[in-house]
Amino acid sequence: MRPTSSPPPGSRRPSAAELSNGAGNFMLRMSVIGCEADDALDRTRDRHGRTVHPGAAEAARAHRDKAAVEAYRTHLAPYAEALLDVAHLVLDPLPPARHLAGWQAVLDGLAASAAEIRRILEWPTGLGTKDERAQHAALWPHLTAWADYGYIASNLVDQRDGGQHQKSPLTDEERQLWTEKAVAAQRRGELDLTESWYAADWHPITLAYLVQEDESTVVALRGDPGVAGWQVIGHYAHEYEAGRDLPAPVPPGVLRPDLSRHNRPAPAPEMSLQDLLRDVVEGRSAGDASNALLGAVQRGYAAGPMVRLQKLVETGAQFASALETVQGQQIAARLSALGRQIEFLTGEIEEAAEDLGATVAVLPPHRTPVLRVRPRPAVDTSPPVPPPLAGTPARHR
Repeated sequence: MRPTSSPPPGSRRPSAAELSNGAGNFMLRMSVIGCEADDALDRTRDRHGRTVHPGAAEAARAHRDKAAVEAYRTHLAPYAEALLDVAHLVLDPLPPARHLAGWQAVLDGLAASAAEIRRILEWPTGLGTKDERAQHAALWPHLTAWADYGYIASNLVDQRDGGQHQKSPLTDEERQLWTEKAVAAQRRGELDLTESWYAADWHPITLAYLVQEDESTVVALRGDPGVAGWQVIGHYAHEYEAGRDLPAPVPPGVLRPDLSRHNRPAPAPEMSLQDLLRDVVEGRSAGDASNALLGAVQRGYAAGPMVRLQKLVETGAQFASALETVQGQQIAARLSALGRQIEFLTGEIEEAAEDLGATVAVLPPHRTPVLRVRPRPAVDTSPPVPPPLAGTPARHR
């Protein structure tokens, strides 16, 4: 049976809230399905990330695909086409901004996926057959496209009633007065930033607490607070009042455009730092400790913890730079420098580990182990008197 993608002619068009809720419920359900699938797939791998139960992994993916199709039929199928129609109606009149071309491409991609979903669902299949499993597997990439990027269409629908505009803007005189107050508070260290987002016109808005004479006021700043030229565009008694007046936030961007929560690459085998430390502690020869240290600095597919740490720091630097703020650029420079230090340290550890292995030595025999389990006392002997409890004086006879 082909699911309906839009209401029949003459029927009531769904409201903006119904469209947004339908997309939101689908994305939420897909998030749950993804977490359950991740847990199931983790159970098919060993502690280093290698798949050791391929049959169970295939069954877990089949169960995931089937649940995703059911979620689509329940939550998204009745609203997908109308959701995209309303999203385009909101997108078209927006003022020019750097992100609009990307949003348009996302909406076009979602429309193509919706059409492909309808086409694949028309395949003749039998319940529980191999053909049905193949159909569900073919649907998975298109369902995850909606799960990953449907929030952009949903957010546009939420802005249908003018959420991109400030309801009570300040006059020029009020804006200048409050900006001067906020700049003075920032110099005193009494302007505490709490939240930031982008409005539909691409300008950043930041909420902050302005502390003045032991009283705090919520103010909204427009622009980069780290650069001269920002302005206060509103002042409020609390954050809830600010949220009702200010332009609604648009979805933040992503560090990499090919991000997909539901289609992550298979994890590379990884030796944990805890395992490497245990190898050193339990080792007997210099080669044992050397191999563990070399494992920490190993590069390539199964990279060691030190190499992964360097990658994490470098990616953090990329993220900080992508914020496109002055403070973000400064932090990116710091993280980049730390990444270079980790790279240097990694090389030093690798050289020292190789030198350790070249010693061809073992631990001396006088480093004997200590038994953890004490021998039991003889049956006819009295058990040892336990020590007194801490804080309790021992009795003297």
